[in-house]
Amino acid sequence: MGQLFDHKEIFAFGSGKGGVGKSFLATNVALVLGRKGRKVLLVDADLGGANLHTCLGIPAPEANLSDFIHHNRPIQDTIIRTPFENVWLISGGQDILGIANPKHTQKMRLLKALQEVDVEVVLLDLGAGTGHNTLDFFLVADKGVMVVMPEPTSVENAYRFIKSALYRRLIVLASDPAVRDLVEKASDRRNDAGIRTPAELVEQVVKMDPTTGQMLRDSLKQFRPRIVLNQVRSLADIRIGFAMQAACQKYFGLEVDFVGYLENDDQVWRSIRTRQPLAAMGGGKLFRSFETIAFNLLSNQQLKPE
Repeated sequence: MGQLFDHKEIFAFGSGKGGVGKSFLATNVALVLGRKGRKVLLVDADLGGANLHTCLGIPAPEANLSDFIHHNRPIQDTIIRTPFENVWLISGGQDILGIANPKHTQKMRLLKALQEVDVEVVLLDLGAGTGHNTLDFFLVADKGVMVVMPEPTSVENAYRFIKSALYRRLIVLASDPAVRDLVEKASDRRNDAGIRTPAELVEQVVKMDPTTGQMLRDSLKQFRPRIVLNQVRSLADIRIGFAMQAACQKYFGLEVDFVGYLENDDQVWRSIRTRQPLAAMGGGKLFRSFETIAFNLLSNQQLKPE
């Protein structure tokens, strides 16, 4: 990989449900970037359910995100250097129940502090599901990455996550209470306004308020999630990524990038059981898959159907 950065980028890794390999992917992408000379900060933003330190094979750090959020410690005091080249970690809070629900001002202070850390890439490992904290972090990132398993429930939950994130984005942008009410109503697929897709919602808003409608239309174009498939077993599984792209375009009016996939491999569970990140070992097809995903994220590339 050549040098691709001229500024710091924040990537957020989300998922519609737990257990799809989100933390596993974030950890190994970080290590790949570190081996390529990038300075990387991993942030465990799964507030209240931190496990990135386990993925890295290190003990839970004493200083963590709750020290910054609740005790106003400088962000630098919560950063630890990992055993891996060019990779640092901020562990998620585990000791305070309130860490799982930070206030808006606390989230904004965290994001501002992360922008000031001397690294090239920040990787946010988010909690699973569609809670407001998870969606907010996903939306403020430069690039949001959805991790999906090639199975019906995971795909369905991924669509729900993307739709929830999109409506959350539109609600935050809309200042007119009437428009906000319409967006909230449209988020229920059984709404009585007859709105079935985000594109239809925007057209309704255009009729109400052309200026706000155009702003929401532009926002739709800017919202471009990335998809990574995990535990792929066949070509049919790989095609699910391209099918999801087509479905998001048809039903949501969204461009979605399919940036890579990880094949099902016994190395994965061995890595998890032994707490040894796969990318630390180097070589092999899974390492090359991590390289592909990292490169596509950095260079705004995606897989092409054969």
